[in-house]
Amino acid sequence: MSKAGLAALEIAVQEVKTVISTLTEEEWSRPSGCKGWTVRDLVAHMSSNYKETVDPSPAPAEPINLPAERMMDMLVDMRDGWTNQQILDEYLTFADQAVAVLASMQEEPLASTVIPLADLGSYPMNQLADAYAFDHYCHLRIDLLAPDGPIERKLPNADATRLAPAIGWMITGMPQMQADLGRTLSAPITLTLTGPGGGVWTIAPAGADITVTPGKTPGTVADVSSNGHSFINWGTQRSDWREHCKVTGDEPVAAQFLDALNII
Repeated sequence: MSKAGLAALEIAVQEVKTVISTLTEEEWSRPSGCKGWTVRDLVAHMSSNYKETVDPSPAPAEPINLPAERMMDMLVDMRDGWTNQQILDEYLTFADQAVAVLASMQEEPLASTVIPLADLGSYPMNQLADAYAFDHYCHLRIDLLAPDGPIERKLPNADATRLAPAIGWMITGMPQMQADLGRTLSAPITLTLTGPGGGVWTIAPAGADITVTPGKTPGTVADVSSNGHSFINWGTQRSDWREHCKVTGDEPVAAQFLDALNII
């Protein structure tokens, strides 16, 4: 999935450039679909991630032991005094360079080298392309653009090339990103995502953890069905899963798990 993630990211970067290069001063200040962030905060998040990928800041004297989300907030906070143009320029300066860095991680020995990502789990370096593809898909097509975001712009519809790596990252990260998630699931359930990038997976409890395997396995007690694009929305708790999902079978079992699920 990682080379597919790189291809999706290359498309997403060009689409983000198209949108943010046309923002008015008023549009920069609108609340985004990412709770607590304006449009400029959202772009600053994406630009700062790219800058750190290409030109990492010096390591602090003492290790910072913070959740990944808080560390991302800190990078955005550091840009509070910047102009909108400075944030735009940072994105335009570092986006393509960061994609090139991620491309270099598709080859050995880097590709299979496992690295920790704060509290998000540990992953082979080639999967970072999937993480960025997810990040850009979510922020562009959920948080920035209407109908869920505040900006009216036209882009090509999301196809499997754009969406599948984002879904793949969420499925891969689901067993690692939340401690004790398995305690919210009393029996296996099936997740069915329809449309571009979709598929079927079985989610099962494994003590305090969960396992996620492709396909539907015997013994599942409920099926949760949604389209793939909506999964990006409700799977990150930007909206309630009840607005998007159809549940057949033992709904209380599925509901307890879905209420807790929050992929980053």
